[in-house]
Amino acid sequence: MKIKKMQLALIVLVFVVIGIAVALGYFFYSNLHPIDDHYLKQTLAAGFTEQTVTLDSGSVINYGEGPDNGPALLLIHGQGVSWEDYAAVLPKLSKNYHVFAVDCFGHGQSSHDPALYSCAVNGQALIWFMDHVIGEKCFVSGHSSGGILAAWLGANAPTRVSGLVLEDPPLFSVTPAEMQEGAGCFAWKDTFMTIHSFLNQTEETDFVVYYFKNGYMTSLFGGLKERVVLAVETFRQEHPDQGPRIFWIPYSWMRLMNTIDHYDLAFGEAFYDGSWMHGIDQETLLKAIPSPTIYLKAETNYGQDGVLYAANSDADAEKVQTCLSNYETMTIKSGHDIHYEHPDFFVSALKKLQDKTK
Repeated sequence: MKIKKMQLALIVLVFVVIGIAVALGYFFYSNLHPIDDHYLKQTLAAGFTEQTVTLDSGSVINYGEGPDNGPALLLIHGQGVSWEDYAAVLPKLSKNYHVFAVDCFGHGQSSHDPALYSCAVNGQALIWFMDHVIGEKCFVSGHSSGGILAAWLGANAPTRVSGLVLEDPPLFSVTPAEMQEGAGCFAWKDTFMTIHSFLNQTEETDFVVYYFKNGYMTSLFGGLKERVVLAVETFRQEHPDQGPRIFWIPYSWMRLMNTIDHYDLAFGEAFYDGSWMHGIDQETLLKAIPSPTIYLKAETNYGQDGVLYAANSDADAEKVQTCLSNYETMTIKSGHDIHYEHPDFFVSALKKLQDKTK
């Protein structure tokens, strides 16, 4: 009987070891070959092409365009990424829309010029894009800072906009004063303060390395921080033109740093000094939007230190809803990138918006 029990225990142990090995193998592989790569392959297979257009001003907008399978849809990404950030949803969206996903100024292959880094200047360029490239009334969806741009278009180009999806925009938590209220917000502490301090020092030339050494997020790693910093620093020395992918570090920690080399840090500085929102009153902006609007809100959460981890607080979200006149709110337990973390939810929001306009 004892021998049988030992044999059974040994078999269980073998299966546990195999299970752990498989789980670790998958973890290591997914950190080196993240699902983002798969999404991008699917996007290209769905017929998306990358193109550029030069505005009358001489500025350039780079964008991805899908096949013409329905009404026009303009997608405006958030900060630090590019049009490919929507790859998780682009294949599905391309079945029912004619998708145009742009690189905002300072991002990807669009013009990098600090003179262009304000909401109003970006917005005027996108109106030009709507008139000269899209050529018809369109749905507009923007994420984060792109959501503020989408709201700006809804207020300033209402005859060109069929409806809006505002995906977790940091409205009423976007100016320097707003972002520093209370214990402050994650974007201010982790992104804009880090960018500002990097631009005002000369010792470190690689922002990726500087971020892992000085960013707010990495301060939460505890004793693991030094190992992460060393791994990132070593990787960047060996692969200076690649975003860090390290087998034992979760890709979610690295995701933004895999696109940051194509991001102009001066764009972030425009949020630090407040020039991004120059001349814009947020209440007036939102009250001027006549089109149907879906407001996507990731559930609000705070760190143990009281720092706001969400794009805006519940009070700010209530203010957004008070200002909008024709809207529906959809809330989900999610990180900031709803379209990436919950692609089906995001696609359903666009479908709901389209149904509202029929």
